[in-house]
Amino acid sequence: MQHLELKTEGSLATLVIDRPEKHGALNPRLIADLHEGLDELHQEPRVRAVVLASAGPSFCSGVDLSVLQEIRSLPEQEQLQQWFEYWRRFSELCETLLRFPKPLIAAVGGPAMGAGFALSLSCDMIVASEEATFSAGAVRHGLVGGITSALLSFRAGTSLSARISLAGHAITADDANRVGLLCQPPVAPDQLDSAATYWANESSQGSPQAIQATKRLINESIGETMLTQLAAAAADSATACTTESAGEGIDAFLNKTNPTW
Repeated sequence: MQHLELKTEGSLATLVIDRPEKHGALNPRLIADLHEGLDELHQEPRVRAVVLASAGPSFCSGVDLSVLQEIRSLPEQEQLQQWFEYWRRFSELCETLLRFPKPLIAAVGGPAMGAGFALSLSCDMIVASEEATFSAGAVRHGLVGGITSALLSFRAGTSLSARISLAGHAITADDANRVGLLCQPPVAPDQLDSAATYWANESSQGSPQAIQATKRLINESIGETMLTQLAAAAADSATACTTESAGEGIDAFLNKTNPTW
């Protein structure tokens, strides 16, 4: 796996996003690595819980906009297919996390932005350091962050989802804790690993069958509508990438300028 490190200690495994030079941005290779790592851990009976973490100062900065720019350089008839493929694979990754039979703990030590925020929301629990922030600013780049919005609505309600998704403002770890997104108050950066390990151990004390059934009840039965929304959100996000405003927003971000809508 090129951008993912898998570590196992006893019954606990950790998947570490290893793309610090790009702040953990999700390119197709990283998405494929995450699928591969989850599949490997799914098949490992000794692993009872999994922590999703990241190397470097950011948890995950979201979609890799340089990849989106590369797709925009393709012939027009090929672009839409590539947009749909990219967002379909990311939607499938979130669904794989939601359907994963073992407890998943997101250890967020820095910014979790857009699709990176969605990754953390797809886990069962989130622990965060005092340096963590959470944001969904796709609209500021002319894009549609429908997958993140759907997951945030499921976890915390549509009011918070609307405020974060439309205004594009980041919330602090303290804010995230106040609205119930974290399983404990934020910790010092050097305590993040131990906090994630604590919750991973605590959430894996029940029988594997009962844990899997409980996760299925929460994420598939109660969240049945949300799973349907993920596929629709992926299509909406792909379609939005074809617009002129998306091109303007992506170029402005990469050139460090302000878009003009």
